[in-house]
Amino acid sequence: MAQPRVVTIHYTLTNDQGEELDSSRVEGREPLTYLEGAQNIINGLESALNEKGAGDQLKVSVAPADGYGEVNEELIQPVPRTAFEGVDTIEPGMQFQAQTPGGPQIVRVVEVSEETVTIDANHPLAGQTLHFDVEIVETREATEEEQDHGHVH
Repeated sequence: MAQPRVVTIHYTLTNDQGEELDSSRVEGREPLTYLEGAQNIINGLESALNEKGAGDQLKVSVAPADGYGEVNEELIQPVPRTAFEGVDTIEPGMQFQAQTPGGPQIVRVVEVSEETVTIDANHPLAGQTLHFDVEIVETREATEEEQDHGHVH
């Protein structure tokens, strides 16, 4: 197996409507650096960047299955408004950290009524095809320590 690499990229992420969702190319942001094979970035993007080198530029479309998954309807559910004790204003779009049996999880408010708050625990980009415009800035061999820890140092 090839030595894992540390890859540094500049990227712009858009949705199917062409709206920019995220970019490392904005002022004040650094390029994104990740360790290949350590699941630091979504599979669909990492697969497209394997074997590419510094200076390469490419456009990559990632289907939901290779990105943040399809929307799981079971992760959208109403909870009693009393679960938000101490929060005066609750509006759609707000995010909260919920304690779940699997540990902390970010949930997004999608609907608010007198008695209930409907929350969505899906990733905000679940169900979307993601379009990346990527430039590989640099690649290098990962150190043994980075490989052991599963992330870039």
